[in-house]
Amino acid sequence: MPAPARTAIVTGAAGGIGRELVKGLVGAGIRVAAVDRTADGLAALAAEIGAQRGDPALFPIVADLAEDGAATRIVAAVHARFGPVDILVNNAGVGQATIRPDNWQNPIRFWEVTPEQWRLFVAVHTTAPLTLAQAVVPDMVAAKWGRIVNVTTSLGTMIRAGSPSYGPSKAALEALSAVMAKDLADTGVTVNVLVPGGVTNTGMVPPESGFPRDRMIQPAVMAPPLLWLVSDAAAAVSGRRFLAVHWDPGLPPAEAAEKAGAPVAWTSIATMPIEPRP
Repeated sequence: MPAPARTAIVTGAAGGIGRELVKGLVGAGIRVAAVDRTADGLAALAAEIGAQRGDPALFPIVADLAEDGAATRIVAAVHARFGPVDILVNNAGVGQATIRPDNWQNPIRFWEVTPEQWRLFVAVHTTAPLTLAQAVVPDMVAAKWGRIVNVTTSLGTMIRAGSPSYGPSKAALEALSAVMAKDLADTGVTVNVLVPGGVTNTGMVPPESGFPRDRMIQPAVMAPPLLWLVSDAAAAVSGRRFLAVHWDPGLPPAEAAEKAGAPVAWTSIATMPIEPRP
């Protein structure tokens, strides 16, 4: 008897990276709750993968992750439609272009960021992944199987000049990912980070950036490593970060993962604080 289909939540599902992640998961036979702020974007996604709202493999959910209680409402809706969530992909993002479209040529300084803008970036990049994980982890732990994949950003971007709201809020998610992986050790639930590895051809990089679109990293590179990370083959892989641009689809997945992976966050340089002895 075949195993029941897995259920995934993907946030930021209508964007360039999110769309590729959803397409990859649905193509692998995984039911996906596709979360985004825009109904039109979700409708376009459904049309692109040949699904309609009634298709059991795809469940579009219009939600603003910056709103209080969004995570609870999203997970409740998925429970009602599919049952417990097996896979959570925290992909939603807010770009620096929301503050200034020409931010690459005219960098944003930290003193220019308003409290409202700061709260938005933290709400989407840090708080929403936390609250969504809190909502789905109990069922994952009970089932002794679960996958959480957090999309952060390149480590250099976290401290890049001109990125005072995007970089730090993604850095917080990176650190949170390391903590989550430790807290969930030996539960059957893994936590990993997946990033493109550089400037990616999505709507978050506006035309004002001046970058040639065909020379950017293309969002499709994110799907192969994600599909491996959410598979049974990656059951022992947790607390790792993967650069999709370095994933070689010509290699066996485990070898590709070794080539593209490293410890999550700053494990290689981190030193633990000195604690007083009892």
